[in-house]
Amino acid sequence: MATDIGKQPAKASGTYRIGGDVTVNRLGYGAMQITGPGVWGDPKDPAEALRVLRRAVELGVTFIDTADSYGPFVSELLIREALHPYADDLVIATKGGFTRGGPGVWRAVGRPEYLRQQCELSLRHLGLDSIPLYQLHRIDSQVPLADQLGELALLRQEGKIRHIGLSEVSVAQIEESRSITSIASVQNLYNLANRGAEDVLEYCESNDLAFIPWYPIATGELARPGGPLDAISNAHGATPAQLALAWLLRRSPVMLPIPGTSSVAHLEENVAAGDVRLTDDEFEALSEAS
Repeated sequence: MATDIGKQPAKASGTYRIGGDVTVNRLGYGAMQITGPGVWGDPKDPAEALRVLRRAVELGVTFIDTADSYGPFVSELLIREALHPYADDLVIATKGGFTRGGPGVWRAVGRPEYLRQQCELSLRHLGLDSIPLYQLHRIDSQVPLADQLGELALLRQEGKIRHIGLSEVSVAQIEESRSITSIASVQNLYNLANRGAEDVLEYCESNDLAFIPWYPIATGELARPGGPLDAISNAHGATPAQLALAWLLRRSPVMLPIPGTSSVAHLEENVAAGDVRLTDDEFEALSEAS
């Protein structure tokens, strides 16, 4: 399924209002893969990373998700270099709460002073006065949750962030968090082949919280020759990755998929999923197959 470069297929994915007042096109872009191996250091091809970011916006993407730990800070700095000053409708979400010790090494740190420092650095690196959506990258089990979210609530009160999100949490953790402060989004692992966070998605649907699935285009055995994705791919002239994204968009109106890539060609393929429309039978077949 070729992408028409004169179109903005991300717009075809529909819109969602994060926190009730921040409108984005539902099919976004995740900016983790524009860093080096192990999500560490600079990308192998910085010029291509900049092209990817600029092309995403050209294709109608208005929601870009990143984190201070991607690089660290490499992703945020590339976003600023590629896109600043930002279009009025471009929403950049970032995250804090992981410290990095090297390629592939991640450690949750939720001390209030650390979260404040990282938020301040993200503001500087992104060139923003206020971050539309700031997410706690992981809950730090060594720090009271009220202290972690309390600091983010203070940053919101100061106008440095607009909305607070969570990442990799259970329903019980979301409910505990909402007893401390208002929450606008949840980012958990979820895709067609791995729906372990189904209960979290259903909770988000019931409470109108944005659900941001990371690793959204995993298809596993569903894409095998002769499998359900293969048959429907042929019917639509679409790739398995595009069908996996189309399934997510159809699955829930609060779903905001953020497929990531370091390649313009793969970006164009992913965003073209905004134009794919599954029939009721196709959606059910994919849902039941996995």
